[in-house]
Amino acid sequence: MSGVLPGRHEVDKNLTWDLTSIFKDEKSFNEAVAKIESMAEKIERDHKSGLKTAEDITYCLDQMRELKMIIGWAATYSSLAAAVDQKDQTAQERDLRVESLIAKVSSRLSFVDSQLAATHDQVLKEAALLREENRGYLEEIIRRKPHMLSPDTERTLSALSTALESPYRIYNTAKLADLNFQPFEAKGAKHELSFLSFEGRWEYEKDAEVRRAAFDSFSKKLSEYQHTMAAAYQTQVSKEKTLSELRGYPSVFDYLLHDQRVDRSMYDRQIDLIVDKLSPHMRRYARLLKRIHGLDRMTYADLKIDVDPDYQPEITIDESKDLLKGALGILGEDYKVMLQRAFDERWIDFPENDGKSTGAFCSTPYGSHPFILLTWSEKMADLFTLSHELGHAGHFYLTHKEQSIFNSETSLYSIEAPSTMNELLLAKYLLEGTDDKRRKRWILSSLVSKTYYHNFVTHLLEAHYQREVYRIIDGGGSINAPVLNQLKIRTLETFWGEDVELIDGSELTWMRQPHYYMGLYPYTYSAGLTIATEVNRRIQKHGQPAVEDWIEVLKLGGTKDPAGLAAIAGVDISTERPLLNTIEHIGYLIDEIERLTKEIAIF
Repeated sequence: MSGVLPGRHEVDKNLTWDLTSIFKDEKSFNEAVAKIESMAEKIERDHKSGLKTAEDITYCLDQMRELKMIIGWAATYSSLAAAVDQKDQTAQERDLRVESLIAKVSSRLSFVDSQLAATHDQVLKEAALLREENRGYLEEIIRRKPHMLSPDTERTLSALSTALESPYRIYNTAKLADLNFQPFEAKGAKHELSFLSFEGRWEYEKDAEVRRAAFDSFSKKLSEYQHTMAAAYQTQVSKEKTLSELRGYPSVFDYLLHDQRVDRSMYDRQIDLIVDKLSPHMRRYARLLKRIHGLDRMTYADLKIDVDPDYQPEITIDESKDLLKGALGILGEDYKVMLQRAFDERWIDFPENDGKSTGAFCSTPYGSHPFILLTWSEKMADLFTLSHELGHAGHFYLTHKEQSIFNSETSLYSIEAPSTMNELLLAKYLLEGTDDKRRKRWILSSLVSKTYYHNFVTHLLEAHYQREVYRIIDGGGSINAPVLNQLKIRTLETFWGEDVELIDGSELTWMRQPHYYMGLYPYTYSAGLTIATEVNRRIQKHGQPAVEDWIEVLKLGGTKDPAGLAAIAGVDISTERPLLNTIEHIGYLIDEIERLTKEIAIF
């Protein structure tokens, strides 16, 4: 039996992120919490009587910018400490304390937005001209005005924010603290199982018997919690529907897309076109995997296996630094400085430990530096994950240098473009560095099975399923575990057809992702990768001018909407052409994998 995961205190500290760059100790954290409370009191005292002039508004928002930054530090510090050890009660209590504080402050200062909403647009525009750093905040107020409620109602909603966010906390607690997996048996041996080990190892296990046994054991444990998690999800979507009605949106979709500055047609096109046009390519890829591995049948548990599982290049953390600098150096000196600092200053949390959040993410507090969580297994696949998260880090590293905190918040629609762009640049760099056909096939298959599968298939199918859930909720219906299971199976059948057998447990895939608690987030992965694919093609064709356009986009933050940002990068997302080009590119990659597979077999 493989060893049990180490506790957080047992891992190498030098491989963990250094949160002392935010607060050097608990005393500094507590001082910041006290400062947040005192600043909120002062803003209320200074401005509750009225924001009548552009000068009044400017003075207030100047104070709000500083407060927002310090709140970001406190929230990041507490949430990251909780993320690496969900079983650390002190960290969890600290995180809850900060959540409650933010809710209290938001409620206390909700009068600011209410007063601004009652102010004539011309005065708000004058205030924006007085202080460029406040422009993003004021423009958003003007956009939201038609949907803002009375001051008392807004204050009440702000006060309830912790309770309104509880569905995600319940989901995360069930997933990371309560789900205790038992070892599973396969091939005459017992194997340890956890969320981390299943998604990081067993899904990719080359032995079909072991892989399918892991999937079966994992799914059976998930099934024990399906009703609890479905109840949490029902609460989440019902909350969103209620808020959409309170704020006067035509539908919950319009409510959730409003903050993204994206219309419904862009959202629906992203889902419908991919399901229709990409499905034939991915079914062909599934058949290729079945053929390469000599499988008796292609099941849902087999979709993550590698084209060549015996070829798994290993890489150390130090080696990854050199490769990333080589691959991403094209993005300029500032970017290379950021990469060096990320390693030298411990921005990245590498180890696997008990209670650590699954997957990978990048947190980007304004006025500090980014923090990256992942689990490093010394496989080359981890390099793609790290390059992805460094894409988020580089984006906000540059944005925060150029924009104020109010002007830096980028639409979710665009948020995944910088991260997936890095994966494409890394793949190109690795391909140019080898003539070995097996290595080339591994790189191309990594692009298909990780970059495009993850962003264009996994998250796209989440989005397709999520849309069906919201259609039910929008029509006045409700959901439970059997309904969610049925919707998930229907989505998977639509995409995979008869080429993939949907075994027991496939329907529970909805339980594995936190994205459903983040609004209409899943579809944005394919949107971002579409932009990245087109920009990458442009860089290969035009070189440095295209790179400079892309860096300009990264610096602009939230000063333009997604269509405006994409246009600066040379991509017109108002049409379906970029999406069709990207799907065509995925088909080309699969063609190349098939060609190399035949050539390798000859030798």
